[in-house]
Amino acid sequence: MPILLRISSLKLAGNLQKMIPNLSYNFCLTSLQAVNRSQCADLRDLGLMSIKLTKSNVTNTRYYVKKLLKNTKWDPFIRACLNDCLELYSDAIPTLKQAMKDFKSKHYDDANIEVSSVIDAATTCEDGFKEREGAVSPLTKRNNDTFQLSAIVLAVISMLH
Repeated sequence: MPILLRISSLKLAGNLQKMIPNLSYNFCLTSLQAVNRSQCADLRDLGLMSIKLTKSNVTNTRYYVKKLLKNTKWDPFIRACLNDCLELYSDAIPTLKQAMKDFKSKHYDDANIEVSSVIDAATTCEDGFKEREGAVSPLTKRNNDTFQLSAIVLAVISMLH
């Protein structure tokens, strides 16, 4: 890992955790260091990388939900929740594409709204399973990852704005 990116990632991860108490420092640091695109990443570069990571996570989660839905043994309630999650994650992909365009154009308010809706999608997906006592979401980790990656993007936007 290039030293400047590692230092930028360490500093950003620390700043982000101060801004967002529920954000895992290790998750943030690991996520930012996973992308080795630049030897000298500034805050905007890290923001772009974070949006790309979030979009990749959302795309992979959508694929995973489609795969889960191929299993015919799901309880009807869980199947309905998975279908809701599929719709939420399907809608989040073009939303993140637009967020990337807005971020690149420095339309931070618009990017903020779009990324916030992705947080809402992950939260809504997870909350759907909680509507029935005893139901267990097979997407808890993925929803949490989407939430945390989106929170990183929002914090970067806040720092740039």
